[in-house]
Amino acid sequence: MVKIKVGKLSARRYRMYRSDRNEIEEKKQICMNALLNRPWIDKKKNAEIYYWIKDQYFEIKDWFMHYGGYSIIMNRNFIKLDKVPAIAFPWMGFQEFREPLDYALFTYSLWYLENKTEGEQFLLTQLVIEIRRYMVEQGMDVDWGNYYHRLSMARALKKLKSLNIVQAVDGEEANWALNYEHYDVLYECTLYSRYILRSFPAELSSYTNMDELKDTMNYGRDPEEIEMKKRHDLYRRFLLEPILLNHQWHGDLSYLQHEADFLINNLKTMFGWEGSRYREGILLFETNTTSESETFPTQFALSDLGMLLCGEVRSMGINSELSMKAELNGCLRLTKNEIERVLIHLKAQFGEFWTNEHKKMKSAVLAEQICNHLSEWGFGHWEDHMFFVLNGAGGRWEVQYGLIEQAD
Repeated sequence: MVKIKVGKLSARRYRMYRSDRNEIEEKKQICMNALLNRPWIDKKKNAEIYYWIKDQYFEIKDWFMHYGGYSIIMNRNFIKLDKVPAIAFPWMGFQEFREPLDYALFTYSLWYLENKTEGEQFLLTQLVIEIRRYMVEQGMDVDWGNYYHRLSMARALKKLKSLNIVQAVDGEEANWALNYEHYDVLYECTLYSRYILRSFPAELSSYTNMDELKDTMNYGRDPEEIEMKKRHDLYRRFLLEPILLNHQWHGDLSYLQHEADFLINNLKTMFGWEGSRYREGILLFETNTTSESETFPTQFALSDLGMLLCGEVRSMGINSELSMKAELNGCLRLTKNEIERVLIHLKAQFGEFWTNEHKKMKSAVLAEQICNHLSEWGFGHWEDHMFFVLNGAGGRWEVQYGLIEQAD
């Protein structure tokens, strides 16, 4: 007779169990990143992830609500995480848009679509007539005879199509922008038009300033709700911002430092991100090369030049070659001329590796482009258009060019 030990898994069964657990955790991380980075998960286009989320729905829903105050919308067609930034930055907008009018026309197009049902068709000429009439009633004006106004409308419609809010049945809005009197476009409304805008915890008319719009729920003044708001603000910033350092945290710094270790482990478990604590704050790194999110360094050459600049500034700071000294929070204030001098020095050393565009670019223009790129990724910011303040995270980068030997 074979004796069986109760309460101890065999090695084979244990390995299978661990493998299953790893697979479940990996699927959960894929789902969390997909919800965070996509407008929604379409069942037809992403059936696998849709059902993975559905299988873990309650755990995922509870996590986002508890730590971020975010709600999840799930129906038979899609799943959406209703995301709201704790602080809105310019780079969070639609990159395709060029003017404030683009956003206005995008929003008024959504207003027009409110009365449409799924699958209902409409003409672009009908849309623009109704939008202009309503804008005039609101004390605003738009002139479809103005080519630049038509371009704004075309960009708004193109974004509506890319988000699958409407589908073009016949025609292109770009042709309408060129010849609006003799060209029209036929669109069809999709089910997403009613879900693109976020829900608010109160009537919009009750809000008195833009800062109030960031809250995802009405917080009370009880200690538990005050603690909840602090937790939501903390996680929302780390979830949606590339970098959050100690001096960028507007709340109680002791709260951030107290929660740091748990936050790092929590985000690693749920998203697979690696976090490290530095003197200037917490930095999170994406370890998956097939990440859902856009990561730094990007595929653009400006990221390479930005890292090169940060490394050189760090080296010069250590060797006391810069007249400016780092502040206690790790920030370093550089003038445009100082940045240009550093770039001229780098160009002399590594110009052969640069693109022709950047080699031929004037140092002042190149300095502005690189600093703007670093600013978008949270490595610094312009101060009075005279100084660029490089924060401590920029000092963590040190790169160099080199030759890679290819194996035969």
